[in-house]
Amino acid sequence: MKKTEDFYEKVYAVVRQIPEGKVTSYGAIAKVIGAPKSARTVGYAMNNCLKNNADLPAHRVVNRNGVLTGKHHFGHVDQMQKLLEAEGHLVKDDEIQGFKKVFWDPYALY
Repeated sequence: MKKTEDFYEKVYAVVRQIPEGKVTSYGAIAKVIGAPKSARTVGYAMNNCLKNNADLPAHRVVNRNGVLTGKHHFGHVDQMQKLLEAEGHLVKDDEIQGFKKVFWDPYALY
């Protein structure tokens, strides 16, 4: 397995565990897998999973401020927001309202 594929699999293992109704950030995922300066690479992994139709709740991964920075990778510009709203989130101007209350810390796994 290539190093990039191994990294992506670590990311996906965390993403699979994000509870419905919760969100996390690229940076939180990077930190928990031992690559704290690799938030951007986590974003690349999320883009890759969407391109390959992976069965992951990728819509639950946002930036550190709760902004839907990856929304343009979901096929339709509103798809990420619709998925989040279906789980009870309020999204205004591409930002999850009450982000700190719905933030899921991956370190809760350990």
